[in-house]
Amino acid sequence: MRVTITLACTDCKQRNYTTTKNKKTTTGRLEIKKFCPSCKHHTVHRETK
Repeated sequence: MRVTITLACTDCKQRNYTTTKNKKTTTGRLEIKKFCPSCKHHTVHRETK
């Protein structure tokens, strides 16, 4: 079952991206290094509630 999640920047705490993940195979919080438009550089984005 795929569920929609929101990714937030760990530096500025802004929610920049939405994506989907498989809840059965990925049980923990998703962390992806992506470009943050506010910080203007690549940072780690973590899944939020």
